[in-house]
Amino acid sequence: MDRAAPSFVPHWTFEPWVVALLLASLGLYGLGYLRLRTRGRRGRVVRARQLAAFGLGWLALVAAFASPLDALSAALFSAHMVQHELLMIVAAPLLVLGRPLALWLWALPPRSRHAIGAAVRTRAWRGIWRVLCRPAVAWLLHAAALWAWHMPRLFEAALASPGLHALQHASFVLSALLFWWTVFGEAARRDESGYAMLSLFTTMVHTGALGALLTLAPGLWYPAYVEPASALGVDPLLDQQLGGLVMWVPGGLAYLLAALVTGARWLMRRAPAALVSNGVAARRDGAS
Repeated sequence: MDRAAPSFVPHWTFEPWVVALLLASLGLYGLGYLRLRTRGRRGRVVRARQLAAFGLGWLALVAAFASPLDALSAALFSAHMVQHELLMIVAAPLLVLGRPLALWLWALPPRSRHAIGAAVRTRAWRGIWRVLCRPAVAWLLHAAALWAWHMPRLFEAALASPGLHALQHASFVLSALLFWWTVFGEAARRDESGYAMLSLFTTMVHTGALGALLTLAPGLWYPAYVEPASALGVDPLLDQQLGGLVMWVPGGLAYLLAALVTGARWLMRRAPAALVSNGVAARRDGAS
């Protein structure tokens, strides 16, 4: 009599250092928000929107790192891809829109806040930050992290090593934060919508290409998933194809939607300027 294949039991995962970081980030943000809120009503609507964005981004991090999805990602490649997409195209842009750095800073005691503010205003730090936030640099770092970690040898090494796995996820999150900062952070302030749309379009293309390669590959890229996927009654190649589709279709749609939002923002900013210039021209014609 054949023994039944072991079934996956959904469970939440609680890595102490991950839970500690998540709780600390939420607590500091909440404290900073309350301190700014008590200082006056100016900007409350904007801060409320940022709070909502940060809260949703934080929940996406919880879903990726602590929910049953994290446990399932060890058994199914497709679940692992859902986890990665949650980090890079859901949590990262929402956290950028939440502007957590300023709120975290306000949560600190005045002496610590002033010390950190002085440190980040140094020429060396500002130079490093300007380089990292250049659209081309942020784009390249994000693309390099994505493609390098999906190389079969590195991907399987990360599956076998908790330390490498943590480094993989950290590189995805940090590079995605830099990438989305050039779209919704620096670009929003300096009106670099053209660069932002170019970054989004080219990222949609190369991530879609990687997803297509995974989906259409005739063989398995990651043999480490053969045994756990088979134990769950899932064909490993079908699991890989589904994971590729997750990156290819929903991921591509996310970048396309962000590009449309960026384009609409650019058009809305140009429309008042065009009206002003037309009004000036009309007055000159009338005066003449």
